[in-house]
Amino acid sequence: MEFRRKSRLPADVGLIPMIDVLLVLLFFFMVATTFRHNSNLKINLPQAGGGEMQAQAKAVNLYIDAGGVYALSGENGKNLELPAQTMEGLKTALGQLSAADRQLPLIINADGMTPHRFVVGALDAAGQQGFKQITFAINPPEKK
Repeated sequence: MEFRRKSRLPADVGLIPMIDVLLVLLFFFMVATTFRHNSNLKINLPQAGGGEMQAQAKAVNLYIDAGGVYALSGENGKNLELPAQTMEGLKTALGQLSAADRQLPLIINADGMTPHRFVVGALDAAGQQGFKQITFAINPPEKK
């Protein structure tokens, strides 16, 4: 008995199908990365714990009341007049403040009943004017 192996054909990897698969993967990753959007704003969300609150020596304060009325006070504590109670007026006033020092933190003091759109609009205006440090003010927890 003679056991002979049958001669096998050499394994052939098709180059064209491999290129097709690589192009499909490349196209998929190119499309998938365009949906990623990184924000340039770094927002420090407040913690309402029992810790000590730190006061900012130099900061710009933006006050928003329940009716959506904006008020600004600069780093020296004096109130700044807004040209108009609109987004464009807020952008103009923030632009004047950020021209002096873009590293100043912005503290948003919003009333608990302020509609969400006014706070988000203020965040957008601050981001467009170059503010990078944005913080929300909170009331300290009541001591029992």
